[in-house]
Amino acid sequence: MVLAKISGAGLSSIAALVVVLWACILGEHMIVDRANREFSTAMTELRQLQMKKRAEPASVPAPRHLGRPVIG
Repeated sequence: MVLAKISGAGLSSIAALVVVLWACILGEHMIVDRANREFSTAMTELRQLQMKKRAEPASVPAPRHLGRPVIG
């Protein structure tokens, strides 16, 4: 006893939608992988800039004067 029968057009539309679904899933994975790579690269560059900032000071600090100012 057959309750429902799927036509050829219905099967082909289901197949097309499955292909579109898998394309979306694979596209999402590619986008997430690329975002992770870009984030990792940005963090590496940020660390390098921070290390470069520490290694090369812009100028030598001025000496501090510990004496009292003279008035008059």
